Amino acid sequence: MAESPYDLARRLADQAEAVCRHYLSSGRREGRYWLVGDARNTPGRSLYVRLKDTPKAPAGKWTDAATGEHGDLLDVIRESCGLFEFKDVADEARAFLCTPPEPRPTATRQTPVPHGSPDAARRLFGMSKPIAGTLAALYLHKRGITDLRGTGNLRFHLRCYYRPDEHSPTETWPAMIAAVTDFGGKITGAHRTWLDPRRLDKAPLDTPRRAMGDLLGNAVRFGAGGEVMAAGEGIETVLSARQVLPCMPMLAALSAAHLAAVLFPDTLRRLYILRDDDPAGTSARDSLVARASAAGIEAIVISPQCGDFNEDLRTLGLDALRSQIRIQVSSQDVSRFMALAP
Repeated sequence: MAESPYDLARRLADQAEAVCRHYLSSGRREGRYWLVGDARNTPGRSLYVRLKDTPKAPAGKWTDAATGEHGDLLDVIRESCGLFEFKDVADEARAFLCTPPEPRPTATRQTPVPHGSPDAARRLFGMSKPIAGTLAALYLHKRGITDLRGTGNLRFHLRCYYRPDEHSPTETWPAMIAAVTDFGGKITGAHRTWLDPRRLDKAPLDTPRRAMGDLLGNAVRFGAGGEVMAAGEGIETVLSARQVLPCMPMLAALSAAHLAAVLFPDTLRRLYILRDDDPAGTSARDSLVARASAAGIEAIVISPQCGDFNEDLRTLGLDALRSQIRIQVSSQDVSRFMALAP
């Protein structure tokens, strides 16, 4: 049975302070309450969240004394992340609940975890903040990716470690953090895109993108897989296609080799392959089509006009991308998944 909104809110309430520290980071704890300006994480003191059950209200309930608004921690996630659909709010909440609790300020050190391990990936994701309003969102916006609904698997870290090689000193750069998950939503890895805040572009590093953890068969997922799903290599390629197909579940496998080896959910009946127009992309496409056909899954390849779909979006524009994808999508999926031009 699907988890009810009440049960999800109750689970968040059990970690009320951790939720507040993560989503309402502009505030602070005072006694039994978390104080902040509003549910969108504005600095201030007018909104208060109950951190413990009281005779008047359970933990997780909040009231904004300035506006009279009130709600629970699902509302906090919705407002602070700028989400619209409850499914996206629920996905973000479940992603948070799957990660280790964020560390509270303490004089003791955390127990070390192996570098590059799934545990390290989960810790990094848990230490990051929702993407809404961050440098990562501005970076994506500059690349034409403005609709960030359903992107709870993306977060932002202000000072993410980067080390060119084992002989070089460690640097820190802002980074977009993507959670790599299995079918059950468990975080198995993380992908980092280091950013240059001055240019709103990737940081000037030799390898501004790196992945860690267990990647094979897993992916950065946007939406829960069902009978229809799309799969591509890069995060920005997939997010570009989602500007046109916002309701279609998609995954980013992070490389051509991992795309060729992506696992299929048992429910999958039709797979859209978002290919990159290069030799590696062609090889991944051929392997994936063969594997899907052998599993009885209809495979439909969607091809870009330029090198990849983000290049199409930035070069040709959203309307052109919408037109070219529409003629490649099965007619029965157009009305079901596609966002048509106003």
